[in-house]
Amino acid sequence: MAEKKMRPQKNEKMSGGKKDGPLHNLRAALYMELREHRSSFIVYFTLRALVIATMVLQLLNRNYENVFLCALTLLLLVIPSLLQITFRVELPTTLEIIILVFIFAAEILGEIREFYLIFPFWDTALHTLNGFLAAAIGFSLVDLLNRSERTVFNLSPLFTAIVAFCFSMTIGVVWEFFEFGMDQLGGFDMQKDAVVHTIRSVTLDPAGHNVPYEISGITETVVNGQELGVGGYLDIGLIDTMQDLIVNFIGAFIFSVIGFFYVKNRGKGKLAGRFIPRRKAKDRDFLKIARENARQDEAAEMGKDSGAAQEKEDPLPEEEEEKCAEDRAGDV
Repeated sequence: MAEKKMRPQKNEKMSGGKKDGPLHNLRAALYMELREHRSSFIVYFTLRALVIATMVLQLLNRNYENVFLCALTLLLLVIPSLLQITFRVELPTTLEIIILVFIFAAEILGEIREFYLIFPFWDTALHTLNGFLAAAIGFSLVDLLNRSERTVFNLSPLFTAIVAFCFSMTIGVVWEFFEFGMDQLGGFDMQKDAVVHTIRSVTLDPAGHNVPYEISGITETVVNGQELGVGGYLDIGLIDTMQDLIVNFIGAFIFSVIGFFYVKNRGKGKLAGRFIPRRKAKDRDFLKIARENARQDEAAEMGKDSGAAQEKEDPLPEEEEEKCAEDRAGDV
């Protein structure tokens, strides 16, 4: 009877462990990953605290769009650690900190604190950094394939640098597609306008030929009889898009050159090593460690349950001795 009562309890615990296991293991691995490097750990929790404080403030002001932006930022801050434990790659501490600061600078400072408007160079600086970081990520993808034992894949340093550069530029172009789509479909203004004082267009040529007609010295623009008050002609997003792509090009080119010499010298470059992710060591596979710990805990829990069941089924040796002593005394 005791055996029949214990089996359902074991099955419930085992099924519950399997159900909650993956999420529990992921949380445990994420915690270990975050605490691996002290400097990135401090930066992460400092930025996280600032984002939460900003979220509370925006919630009190009933600015729910910014509340959503803060929630998105909290999710993005976890992405670097999540990628490390999922794909078993190690982000250098310098690269991880820059990525975290980049996310905070773009979402919280740029959007909510309006640094894009206060500091005209803010957007340019972030796009330059984005080109640099995207090239580092693209470079690491090729470098990991080159060093993999499972794939026969060996690119020259020059070709590796070209692939990293093209990867970064592709990311930059896709982002500009996203900005254009949000402006056209969502009514936003992600592609910021620029004020110019000279325009050239074949559309304005009085003769109707394919000859650019220039209007210079523009000091004001009137739309539907109303002056815009911008002090010139309002360019709609084109200059902003091209500036973003140009600085993305600069950032990607700089890192591609650094990465070229890094591969050519067989990984001896200290500067590039601070930005190029590498494969995790086996003893740093935190997701695997979390799974093993969970299995050990489950085995220990099952051992305790079986021990308790055995205690209920079989009397303890001391209790047996006491019974035997009582029987002998009764016989006497």
